[in-house]
Amino acid sequence: MAKQNYQAFPSPEEDPRFHDTYKFLRRYRDAQYSLKVVVHQLEKQFRMEYGTSIDEFLDMLYAAGAELTGSDIEERAKSIERSNKMLKLLDSSVDLLRTSHKHGEQYYWILYYAFLSPQELRNTDEILEKLALHIDNISYRTYYRKRRAAIEALSTILWGFTAKETLGLLNQFFPE
Repeated sequence: MAKQNYQAFPSPEEDPRFHDTYKFLRRYRDAQYSLKVVVHQLEKQFRMEYGTSIDEFLDMLYAAGAELTGSDIEERAKSIERSNKMLKLLDSSVDLLRTSHKHGEQYYWILYYAFLSPQELRNTDEILEKLALHIDNISYRTYYRKRRAAIEALSTILWGFTAKETLGLLNQFFPE
């Protein structure tokens, strides 16, 4: 029997092309939780110090013509806004993947159970158990292969379609 020429693909953890997306996904749950905690704490602090919500406080400031430039409140608000924008970017990219990619629905569920669900599942067996509701007969190998493909597709949405292999083709269609 002839030996098959099998080339192992690097995992998302090892492949530099997907490193940023993989790191982004790995930190998603913690970032979501942290953002909710910070907003909750800030709301609580405002209620205690000013007897009002953040929105009511800001409305009063703007109505009075006051500015927050350089204040601690402004810095905290900017930090929260940056984090929120980052999470919304990922959410909207995952939604686009789900609705527009030919394997979008499968990729969505793989990414959801692996990275995006509020509670992290304990292991791959649990992920496969949940995925069985959405994908028929999914094995370990298929899961890891499709997870890699899902991360690659999401990377294309997040960071753009500018792989070195495609630049020549893009330049033919859109010369500078």
